Amino acid sequence: MSRRLNYILGGAALVAVFVIALFLVGILPGSAHDDLTGGAVGTAAAIGAPNSGFSPAAIYQKSASGVVLVQSTFKNVGFGGGSGQALGSGFVASKGGAIVTNAHVVTENGVKASSITVAFRQGQDQSSQQVKATIVGVDQTSDIAVLKINPAGQNLTPLPLGDSSKVAIGQWVVAIGNPLGYDFSLTEGIVSGIGRNLQSPNGAVIPNGIQTDAAINQGNSGGPLLDQNGNVIGVNEQIASPSGSFSGLGFAIPINTAKSVMQQLEATGSAKHAYLGIEGQTITPPIAQVLKLPATQGVLIARVQPGTAAASAGLKGGDRTQVIQGAPYRVGGDVVTKLNGQPLTGMDQLAAAVAQMQPGNKVTLTVVRNGSPHDIAVTLGNRPAGK
Repeated sequence: MSRRLNYILGGAALVAVFVIALFLVGILPGSAHDDLTGGAVGTAAAIGAPNSGFSPAAIYQKSASGVVLVQSTFKNVGFGGGSGQALGSGFVASKGGAIVTNAHVVTENGVKASSITVAFRQGQDQSSQQVKATIVGVDQTSDIAVLKINPAGQNLTPLPLGDSSKVAIGQWVVAIGNPLGYDFSLTEGIVSGIGRNLQSPNGAVIPNGIQTDAAINQGNSGGPLLDQNGNVIGVNEQIASPSGSFSGLGFAIPINTAKSVMQQLEATGSAKHAYLGIEGQTITPPIAQVLKLPATQGVLIARVQPGTAAASAGLKGGDRTQVIQGAPYRVGGDVVTKLNGQPLTGMDQLAAAVAQMQPGNKVTLTVVRNGSPHDIAVTLGNRPAGK
């Protein structure tokens, strides 16, 4: 079944259709994965349930002043070359004026907004006057951006950052943001799933995504997903929906990923990510049988990008194309069956594993070539800008 994933930026939503298709591991923009129902699905008793003192009202009272409305203006958009605006959310990360949001809130097709303003909640319902913000850094691979405002005269309330590795299915959470322009709205729900593979704006995989049934809509992008203690455990980013609006499937970037990227952006203005350098396709036993492949599951390497870690390691891509029910497969290349000795079920798994590594890490890929398995050592490179 195909699914539709929307980046939940206010204004025009960015849409990615889930298909079984060519995908890139830390390489190039590619088709989205088909694994929103996969990932780690461990169970846990409900944490912070209502009878144990969970209070959305108390969390809102404590945290709403640290949430901002982000408005981005883009010049030379559309056929007329006029300006366009986008609405999203964000949250204060430091007393020095650092604000975290999504990269897709402040960029359009990779181009940074010409101007950005943020507004804070004032009083019970109203937002304050807008404050100008500048971009410290943008990372399309993790969909995280860091903004900066002048803290002078602002009574900033940084939100405490939690530990997303401790998030459990069933725990209660709240989201605060600006869905559909309704500023500083609160929604509550539970963590519905963990370990989800999300797709970033440049086609990379964001591993360990958090799934929630707290209502998430366009305009929530970049806002915080908070646990029962008011700690930020995720940055709201995407929805999966057949209609483009809330249908119980919202997704957040894990805060541990965001923290790592935030630190790099604040230090250097950019973030580094491990990069393999292949285009690959998931193979299953039926596909392998039709294509007469030497392995029944894994990743079929379609192409190897020149000058990458994969090329240096001697990995081989396909040399001809076969079509199965309208889907092209590039055959004749290596089939990757294991990463560091662990079996691979497909491209998503390989992409997620690489995304959790660092440039310079060494890995061993088991590939089937000419009918025989071979272990190939690969030193991961740094994902090029724009990939």
